[in-house]
Amino acid sequence: MAQFETYRNCFKYVRFRREDGIVEMAIHRDGGTALWDFGLSGIHRELGDAFAAVASDPDCAVLIFTGTGQAFLTDIDVGDVTPDELKGCAFWDRIYREGKTLLQNLLDIEVPVVAAVNGNAFLHAELPLLSDIVLAADHARFADKFHFPIGVVPGDGVHVLWPMLLGPNRARYFLLTGEELAAEEAKRLGVVGEVMSPAELMPRAWALARQIALKPVLTRRYARVALIQDIKRRLLADLSHGLMLEGMAWVAMQNASSQ
Repeated sequence: MAQFETYRNCFKYVRFRREDGIVEMAIHRDGGTALWDFGLSGIHRELGDAFAAVASDPDCAVLIFTGTGQAFLTDIDVGDVTPDELKGCAFWDRIYREGKTLLQNLLDIEVPVVAAVNGNAFLHAELPLLSDIVLAADHARFADKFHFPIGVVPGDGVHVLWPMLLGPNRARYFLLTGEELAAEEAKRLGVVGEVMSPAELMPRAWALARQIALKPVLTRRYARVALIQDIKRRLLADLSHGLMLEGMAWVAMQNASSQ
């Protein structure tokens, strides 16, 4: 079992703090807005390990998951991956394994998770949206800009979660067009629970976390387990398939572009 002090400073792109048993977990790049780096030492690799550390922390009562800066996640950095590596199966095999670990470890956290979406979430918005309570700053917008809009199959979990949130027809439109959902529209559609000013976002997240933390330990844990069971079942059935479809199309696109 991981203790907070054993993992709090272990990650380059994840910042932790803890107060009253509540763990706050913020993704970042050098203290500013995070970049989705899928290099060998990038956030794509380490975020799954960070979720695993929280999942195995017996003293974590509630997790708050957020970003740093003016946006949650809007851009990609290929990191130390070379153009030739992008064309190969070895690279995609790693992404396939890390992609499964990322979502599985997030859903293995057996305490309630409160997401505070601090700004635009244009890639991997499914990460905060897999939380039990989702709050959004009023300037935040949700979209999937880095799959189909740039020629990539939306298969790394977005193909499972967005149809659950929006319904099958609206979700397919959303994923195939790169549509942006403003925070208030996301609330109207049931994607997020509350919308507020950026100044109010983290105080509200902490207030809700403290409210949840007052409940008995097993009530907190088992409520999370009960409420995410169907999501885990759907991802178990479809995540690997989607990742492999995404990988096959990715490798074909990379090789075609070099010819």
